Amino acid sequence: MVTVHHRTIRVDGLDVFWREAGPADAPVLLLLHGYPTSSHMFRHLIPALTDTYRVIAPDLIGFGRSSAPRVDDFDYTFDNLTSVTRAFIKAIGVQKYTIYVQDYGAPVGWRLALADPIAVQGVISQNGNAYEEGFVPAFWDAIWADAAQQTDDTRDALRPALAREAVEWQYTHGVPDPSTIDPDAWEHDLALLARPGVDAAQLALFRNYASNRELYPAVHEWLRTSGVPVLAIWGKNDEIFDARGAEAFLRDAPDARIELLDGGHFLLESHLDRVAEVIREWRSAFSQSQK
Repeated sequence: MVTVHHRTIRVDGLDVFWREAGPADAPVLLLLHGYPTSSHMFRHLIPALTDTYRVIAPDLIGFGRSSAPRVDDFDYTFDNLTSVTRAFIKAIGVQKYTIYVQDYGAPVGWRLALADPIAVQGVISQNGNAYEEGFVPAFWDAIWADAAQQTDDTRDALRPALAREAVEWQYTHGVPDPSTIDPDAWEHDLALLARPGVDAAQLALFRNYASNRELYPAVHEWLRTSGVPVLAIWGKNDEIFDARGAEAFLRDAPDARIELLDGGHFLLESHLDRVAEVIREWRSAFSQSQK
């Protein structure tokens, strides 16, 4: 059995929890989770990739077992989530890494790459947008409205996204057989969302999400000029980020590998083995090309 370590470090006055496995001298794969979950979403992928990587999966601030300060004590923006994550990477002595980004993990990953482009040696995006293509209007219209208007009414219109039905839907929609999805996944998320003050933190991040779109031109330029290897592996039935978000990477990374699988937003819950297999193939292919 693969040994997975569960650790916590103090960074900028906050606790950052992370999961880690794999050889200390192996290339680093930094797993950045989405909403409403944590490094818990990678609990099965981590041991599956220790033959290829040193795998590191932190919980973002406000998520999982990392600190979740109240909004009066921490400004919940994607800039600030990235700032803590960047300090965490430095604190554990990691200098170069491939990013695996999903959902919220994508804007954090893009900020890391723009802040230190030489550090990021590869990009795996699993239902993590970097383009205007891919946003499903039925899901995003209310979020864009809140960002634009910033009223109590537009904020409160997003509260249902914190509720049981919406969280469970994120796991089960687009999956051909929802009975294959472990309910413990969303029960874990719901328990952590129920902590005091976390609802306000999540609503603040909903409102701030529109700021990520402003980064996209710089991300595209980085992809074009760096030639960084890209794998976009997507649950093609996702009703949050649809398959156009994966295909758009070809515009700036023409050698990107695009894999569209018959799943939804949380692809690892239904297609773990195939995702791990594709990552190994992709890693092997670009490693051979660099020799």
